[in-house]
Amino acid sequence: MVHIQKCPIETALEYIGKKWTFEIVRDLFFGKKHFNDFLKSNPDLSGKVLSERLKELGENGIIEKKVSNTFPVSIEYELTPKGRALNRIVYELAVFAMNFCKEFNDDRKDNAFSAQVLETLRKVLNIYD
Repeated sequence: MVHIQKCPIETALEYIGKKWTFEIVRDLFFGKKHFNDFLKSNPDLSGKVLSERLKELGENGIIEKKVSNTFPVSIEYELTPKGRALNRIVYELAVFAMNFCKEFNDDRKDNAFSAQVLETLRKVLNIYD
């Protein structure tokens, strides 16, 4: 009997492929966030879905939840080293969008704008090569 292994891309997408998951990860590259920060930066994201995605990302070791000992209690989310390892994927998706997606090619023909956006992302994502 032949044992068929799962494709590594399929496995990775189980971690980060659900709707809104990647946007949450993207937001965390800009620093620690509270629950409402995600809702503000993603207006179509519901609190219920956000709770589910944060739980899944935590269970998969992509993010860490930090609870303060203050009153009222403050909960912050941040990327783990495993989550920060997604930096090149986030960057390459942005490069792909800016080079090949109609929204960027039609509306933003300005190469200086594209270069500025990508340079900012390189800094935020710690990509130095």
